[in-house]
Amino acid sequence: MAMVQPECVVFDLGKVLVDFDYSIAARRIAERGAAEPGAVQGFLDHSPLLYRYETGQMSRQEFFEEVRRFSGFKGGIDEFAQFFADIFTEIPPMIALHHRLRDARVPVYIFSNTNDLAIGHIRRNFPFFAEFDAFVLSYEHCAMKPEAKLYEVVERVAGRHGGQILYLDDRIENVEAGRARGWQVIHHRQPTESIAVIEKLGLI
Repeated sequence: MAMVQPECVVFDLGKVLVDFDYSIAARRIAERGAAEPGAVQGFLDHSPLLYRYETGQMSRQEFFEEVRRFSGFKGGIDEFAQFFADIFTEIPPMIALHHRLRDARVPVYIFSNTNDLAIGHIRRNFPFFAEFDAFVLSYEHCAMKPEAKLYEVVERVAGRHGGQILYLDDRIENVEAGRARGWQVIHHRQPTESIAVIEKLGLI
């Protein structure tokens, strides 16, 4: 990694700032439907449905209707939304890192493949989420990491490019797409490693 000090930090969301477990949603949906939890989770994981939803190709209502058709879910969309989205837990050392960067007046951004149900839930339940300078979310831009189009949006929103950006993500293909643009990158595996790199760069 280049040792020039970055001017901003771009965080992936899932598995970096918050953990998530879709098996929780699958179990709750199955309890109110006709399919087994494993079948529901497999449907969410392996059908193109979630990709279409997280790239803005279908609405929340359309997503709900497709899952209901497969699972036999007997509830309404509000109940489904709660079951589907309430799968997140904060990762405390990474939330603390974000606060340290804010205290140091380092601009911070969220860059995530996600959907409006998840973001709505996180915004309502995790106060840290409001403390970012801006958000680049796949469903709002009809593209998903590691597509170059979405990285261009980050550069435009942040007003920075190349080594001025430090980017953390748990998925190597997303990290490498940033590296290809000259960004400084951290392949996030555990908080202690990522925090040590950021401290070494003099950001906190």
